[in-house]
Amino acid sequence: MKKVLTLIFGISFLFLACSGGEKSAPARQPKAQPVKKEVDGEKIYKTYCVTCHGIQGDMGASGAFNLTTSTLSLEERIEVITKGRNLMTPFEGLLSEEKIKAVAEYIETLRE
Repeated sequence: MKKVLTLIFGISFLFLACSGGEKSAPARQPKAQPVKKEVDGEKIYKTYCVTCHGIQGDMGASGAFNLTTSTLSLEERIEVITKGRNLMTPFEGLLSEEKIKAVAEYIETLRE
């Protein structure tokens, strides 16, 4: 009987000793979502528009309109950038609506 109790006590001790030693894995933290950068209308303008309109918007190469004296509304500028006008290339399909709007808003800063 003494041997049985010793055996039960020994097995119980082993179970208790082995069960609490492992640390649980740390909780998984969700990956941080990338912050969406605001669209830079000036950068897009300098990439696509400077060749004809110039840095200040008044170059007028290839018949480009002088943007410093333009009276077009924001919606009209968006339409011209999207669909093109006269010799101006349409940017629909090349630039997203968000980028086109950013360029149209930037052009407002070129007005005198």
